[in-house]
Amino acid sequence: MENDTMTQFEKPGIEDAANDRESTWARPGSKFTVSELQAGAINLNVEGRQLTGPLQGFGQLWQKTYRIRLSGASATTAEVIRVWKQEFPNFWPKGNRFYGPLTGIKPGEVAVLNLAGPGGITGPRGAPMISTGVMVIYADDESFSFMTPEGHMFAAMITFSAYEEDGTVIQIQALIRANDPLYETGLRMGLIHKTEDQFWHQTLKNLAASFGVKEGYVQQEVALIDPRVQWSQAKNIWQNAAIRTGVYYLMTPVRWVGQLFKR
Repeated sequence: MENDTMTQFEKPGIEDAANDRESTWARPGSKFTVSELQAGAINLNVEGRQLTGPLQGFGQLWQKTYRIRLSGASATTAEVIRVWKQEFPNFWPKGNRFYGPLTGIKPGEVAVLNLAGPGGITGPRGAPMISTGVMVIYADDESFSFMTPEGHMFAAMITFSAYEEDGTVIQIQALIRANDPLYETGLRMGLIHKTEDQFWHQTLKNLAASFGVKEGYVQQEVALIDPRVQWSQAKNIWQNAAIRTGVYYLMTPVRWVGQLFKR
């Protein structure tokens, strides 16, 4: 007879499920911690920040889905995800940098992002307009997902996957809200929407090209899930990464003077 005092995690199957969750999901309540920073990365608006999902954002809630078919390529879905995770920064459009940990795309890992502004605008000497980050909240052999920190352009969850449908199809699905009223204004003007779409279109084309698909067509679907704004989240503007990155550059001369006095 089974011992009635056996805990639920000692019962067959339960422990395996718990171990599987630990290996594929980030720990609940995780804060952003940058474990290692690559040379050249500007690390702002990341360390110690809280995760923000679509429920915490300010603006309208959108679901965007981008797909590209690997026509004529023999790559399997597992191979696509393996390459995507290993070489993720290499597929981003020029002017945008993804500084991930050396351990790669794994649950709980944090990457620093140095991003160009709308239209690919950069600062002096190619400096990023926005410094922020993402956390890997889920990763397995078939897909992986990111969530954003406070101050990021979006309160979002973005999932990268591949599936079989008369060949291999690569997909990016983003569930996003503007994080604050300033970002929401940019979305409603169409500028941020256009930049976001171009960004992921180019990412998919770059990935497809690595498998020999040179003229891939990106299919896009957009759905407005919730047209309302959440005025209770208007205070998120205090954490706005674009504003804080701009202030960081403006204060550069002050930091130089401070360093001289320290010497």
